[in-house]
Amino acid sequence: MENIALIESFSEFKDDKLIDRVTLMAILEDVFRNALKKKFGSDDNFDIIINPDKGDMEIWRNRIVVPDGEVEDPNQEIALTDARKIEPDFEVGEDVSEEVKIIDLGRRSILSLRQNLIAKIHEHDNTNTLKQFKDLVGEIYTAEVHHIRHRVAILLDDEGNEIVLPKEKQIPSDFFRKGDNVKGIIESVELKGNKPFIVMSRTSPLFLEKLFEQEIPEVFDGLITVKKVVRIPGEKAKVAVDSYDDRVDPVGACVGMKGSRIHGIVRELGNENIDVINYTSNSQLFITRALSPAKVTSVKLNEEKKRAEVVLRPEEVSKAIGKGGHNIRLAGMLTGYEIDVYREGADEDVELAEFTDEIDSWIIEEFKKVGLDTAKSILERDVDDLVKRTDLEEETVKEVIRILREEFEE
Repeated sequence: MENIALIESFSEFKDDKLIDRVTLMAILEDVFRNALKKKFGSDDNFDIIINPDKGDMEIWRNRIVVPDGEVEDPNQEIALTDARKIEPDFEVGEDVSEEVKIIDLGRRSILSLRQNLIAKIHEHDNTNTLKQFKDLVGEIYTAEVHHIRHRVAILLDDEGNEIVLPKEKQIPSDFFRKGDNVKGIIESVELKGNKPFIVMSRTSPLFLEKLFEQEIPEVFDGLITVKKVVRIPGEKAKVAVDSYDDRVDPVGACVGMKGSRIHGIVRELGNENIDVINYTSNSQLFITRALSPAKVTSVKLNEEKKRAEVVLRPEEVSKAIGKGGHNIRLAGMLTGYEIDVYREGADEDVELAEFTDEIDSWIIEEFKKVGLDTAKSILERDVDDLVKRTDLEEETVKEVIRILREEFEE
C-alpha cells in the first residue's frame, strides 16, 4: 500500500475533529519520528518530506557506505554490497538515501502509529479547546443542557465541548431541563486528566456586568461605565454606574422607559431585583444613594474603621434594611463601609446589645439580622410582625418584649 493511502486511512477521522490538513501532517510527522526512534533507535538520520496539498509524506533514511563486514551501526551505516543493490556505482564513504515505506514498518507498528495518532489528535484538540476557553474567561457564553446530575448541570456547546454548571453557581430559582439553552459567564478553565474542565457561573457579579454590556448600547459603547456590581443571586443586586458625558443620564439609560431596558436582564436572573445607582467618589453621598429606596437623613463616617452611622426617620428604617437585610448588606458591599442604622429621635433608646445579661446573644443576633438593634425598634412592632420577621418562637418574642418594657418602666 502506498504511503498516501495509509495516511488517508490514519486521518479518516480528521473532519470530525475539524483539524486542517497542514496541522494533521505536522502531527503525523511527530508520530512517525517517534515510531522511527522506537524501531531504529534514532530518527536523526531520517528526512520526512511532507506534502500537505496531496496529503502525502515520504520518509528517507540516510546512511554512509562502509566496506563489507565493517557495519557497526546498521541504522547509520550500510555495507558496500547492499548500497550497490540500490545504485551500482556507490563507493565507500558516500551517502545513501533510501526511501522507507510505511508498510515496511510492520503491521504492529502501523497499529501503534494509528493509536498514537489518535492520542495526539485528542491532545491537539484539547489544547486548542483549552486556549479557546481561556480567552473566553469572564465572557458570556451559551450552551445547551445535556444532562443533569445531583449537584451539577452538564452543558454542551455547538462544537460538542462539555461545560460544567455547578449547583452553587446556579441562581436558586434556576430550573433546567435537557435541551434548554443556558447563558452564563465562563468562570474558569483548567486541564483535568488531559481534558479541559470548563466551569460556567450564573451567580458571579461579572455575569450581571456583562449582561449590562450586552443589553445596553451605551455600556457596550463605553459612554456609561459599570463601576461596581454586588449581588445576592436571585434576590437583589446593586449596580453603580457612571458617565463621563454630562448629557448622558447613566441610571436612566440603563433602566430605560418604564424599566424596558433592564427588564430582560431581570428576567434572565430569575427576577432578581436590580437597583441601578449613580456612582460618586463622595462616600457620604454614595452611601446615601446605595441605601435607596430609603431616604437618609444624615451620614457620619469613620474612615479609619470604614464604618458609617446612618440616621433615618423611623418609617425609612425598614426600607434601608430591606427584606432579609439584603438592602443594607448590599449597600455595605457596594460602598465598602459597614453601615450602622439609627432612628431619628432615638436618643432615649437603648442598644439591644446592653441586654445580654437577660437575653441570649443568639436571640439578639436574630433581631439584628433584620435591623432591629435597639429596644424601641422592637417595642414599636407587634408580636406577630416580630415572629414573622425573625422566625423566633412567639413565646421567645413575648419574653424579649417583657424584658425591654421593664427597662423603660423603671
